[in-house]
Amino acid sequence: MRIVIKVGTSTLAHPGGRLNIRHTEDLVKVWSDIKNAGHELVVVSSAATGLGVGKLQIARPQDMVTKQAAAAVGQCELMYTYDRLFGQYNHTVAQMLLTWEDFDHENRRVNLHNTLERLLELGAIPIINENDPIACEEYSLGDNDTLAALVAECIHADLVILLSDIDGLYTADPHTHPDARLIPLVESITPDIAELAGGAGSALGTGGMATKISAARRATAAGVDLIIANGAHAEVLYDIMDGKSVGTRFAGKKEAAQ
Repeated sequence: MRIVIKVGTSTLAHPGGRLNIRHTEDLVKVWSDIKNAGHELVVVSSAATGLGVGKLQIARPQDMVTKQAAAAVGQCELMYTYDRLFGQYNHTVAQMLLTWEDFDHENRRVNLHNTLERLLELGAIPIINENDPIACEEYSLGDNDTLAALVAECIHADLVILLSDIDGLYTADPHTHPDARLIPLVESITPDIAELAGGAGSALGTGGMATKISAARRATAAGVDLIIANGAHAEVLYDIMDGKSVGTRFAGKKEAAQ
């Protein structure tokens, strides 16, 4: 399969912004194994700003310029980490930093598609993030859930996996409603489903369930299945590859893929 995996800041970094070494190493090991099994893999990775905050040893910035500066520092740390860890398993990574403009303009979208296709043909693993240091408000994607869905649509992926700090979509907020039930399958994103989305996620991240529902709507409209799963344990990806029910799966509209 051709798989786009998005991993959030809360999975890759500790609350203070420093890299969560154990989680990141576990993820890269499983991703490498999935690649070894013959699947094509694209990773959409958050955490640049969070890692930059940790690296610079500053408080979470409130102004845009400092956020962009932190992202510039953190992106170096992020790619260094991925290059080193994937290299242990003889895999090559490639960095791509994107903005909405890369999808909005036809010639840039074609160039993006061609580059990603060629990287996958060459056996590389594209590591994608938003180009936060220069993304102006007009062309900012705002969250990597949306970016993962856009990338999946661009390269006609088979599956998008959003790894987060929650098990999936629930019938209510599980933090405040102990009787909330996980919804294993969503065949259509109805207004009722959309209303289940809450607000923002963790302090370091930018996305909440609302952005994931929005990403699912975009991905499924393009015929791509999307799964929201908890990234705390990397081995959950093996269950997904084996076709087991994990998290919440949003079924792609198959007619769109034809």
